[in-house]
Order: sequence, then C-alpha cells, then structure tokens
Amino acid sequence: MIPIASGVRVWIATGHTDMRRGMNSLGLLVQEAFRRDPHGGDLYVFRGKSGKLIKILWHGVLQSMKEVNNRI
Repeated sequence: MIPIASGVRVWIATGHTDMRRGMNSLGLLVQEAFRRDPHGGDLYVFRGKSGKLIKILWHGVLQSMKEVNNRI
C-alpha cells in the first residue's frame, strides 16, 4: 500500500501502453500525451494490451521517480 497525499491527481491513460517502456519513456509519454510534468507529484496509470498489467508512474514523497508494476 502506497500512501497518497490528498492533493495528488490521478491521471489514467486511455487505450493500451507498451509495457516494455521504462520510467524515462513513460515520463516522455506523460509530457507528450498529457502535456504535464512527470515530476509534478501527480500519479499516472498505464495499462497493458491484455489489461492484466498496469504501470503507475509517480514522483512522490521520496523525491525519486517510482515505477510500480502490478498484476491485476
């Protein structure tokens, strides 16, 4: 369980994302698709083609980029 502050926005990418992408590539996708700063403290959720895998990109409390892989 990752505690999230009350002011954090959650952005959900529609469609599917190539799950081979790493943190830098997903950060670039955030900049291009959402026109947002990936280091701004918001949480970005991407899902794989099958819908069984998600990646969450978050620059949080520890001041370092986080990438969390979860199987649904």
